[in-house]
Amino acid sequence: MECKVWKGWVYTPSQQLRNCLQSPDMKYLSTLSFYLGLASVLASIAIWYFSGGKETDFQVRTHGELFGIFVGLWAPTFLILSHCIARYSEKK
Repeated sequence: MECKVWKGWVYTPSQQLRNCLQSPDMKYLSTLSFYLGLASVLASIAIWYFSGGKETDFQVRTHGELFGIFVGLWAPTFLILSHCIARYSEKK
């Protein structure tokens, strides 16, 4: 099973790969990525709050803030991935 065909310097996906990317499963993956992005925002806020958001100790508060920011950075990745998958799966 070959997944790609190279023509010169331009990558051209095979018909089998196109069919795979345009299947209904890709729309499910797009929706899943969207919800993971939203969950990442909520998880980021929860991690910040429960991991030292209200502590007075500087190190504990800083750890909670940094870990919350780390998880919060996942949200744009999931949302962009959702958008790209949805756009590519709709192409004919």
